[in-house]
Amino acid sequence: MSRLWPFLALIGVGALWGAGQPLAKVAVSEGYRHFGILFWQLALGALLLGIVTRLRGRPLRFGRSHLPALVVVALTGTVLPGMASYTAAIHLPAGVLSILLSSVPMFAFPLALVLGNDCFAWRRLAGLGLGFAGVLLLVLPGTSLPDPTLAGWIPVALIASAFYALEGNWVARYGTGGLDPLQLLAGASALGAAVTLPLALATGQFIDPRPPWGGPDLAILAASALHAVAYAGYVAVVTAAGAVFAVQVSYLVTLFGLAWAMLFLGESYSGGIWLALLVMMSGVALVQPRPRAALATLRGGSQNAPVDPQTGHCPR
Repeated sequence: MSRLWPFLALIGVGALWGAGQPLAKVAVSEGYRHFGILFWQLALGALLLGIVTRLRGRPLRFGRSHLPALVVVALTGTVLPGMASYTAAIHLPAGVLSILLSSVPMFAFPLALVLGNDCFAWRRLAGLGLGFAGVLLLVLPGTSLPDPTLAGWIPVALIASAFYALEGNWVARYGTGGLDPLQLLAGASALGAAVTLPLALATGQFIDPRPPWGGPDLAILAASALHAVAYAGYVAVVTAAGAVFAVQVSYLVTLFGLAWAMLFLGESYSGGIWLALLVMMSGVALVQPRPRAALATLRGGSQNAPVDPQTGHCPR
């Protein structure tokens, strides 16, 4: 059982995280928009992750040395990608959003090369090509989407993946300011809530938390709780089985996202979308980070990169 539990835990984390895109679709279904949703998602996430952090005997820290990592993770890890993903969720099926979310490694690899976090490899360049082909299968008229006019929203959804990749690479390059992953995400969530609250109020997007609660309200609550639990579980899997094993959850997130969308939202997909999924997953397999990858890998980072710190070159 001791050898089996990491696999079961990884499946559980993938199932929880995979619910994110279908829940986002429900959250925007009756008029709620990104700033209002993000404020409550971040506030509830900060509360739940803060409790978990304190139960682990770790304080939340907002010192000067911690602020750069907190600001970057808050903005590039939640606020900016959240604006893009919740906007795209108004128009695109949840299953398509889940497929596009798997493109994070595609953006992460070229960013890693620019920042010196990783080394060039032809295998991974081929993975980028497959990822691009998967996106084309979704975008080209008459291939996948039921309404060709929806193709214009796919680049908006991909903005979220680009920001997740930037976040992971920044953390990989500059570190977390001495914070552990749960401290970092809890603090960044609190900071993000402070940023989005005035934006929600100024734009008229603030969501009144008083009952009665409808489906979108419950979706926001569920998404916040599931993300906190999934992230804590992911950290536990990384600790027990290593980041290289744990990063495989990215496949499960996409597959569960499709499954939940079909089961609970009644979505169905054309053969072109399934082909796009296959091509995209093949690209992800080729672009996956090297064995020395770190926790940020799920969102595109690759700490402990193989670049020689003395010469700045990749080893031969």
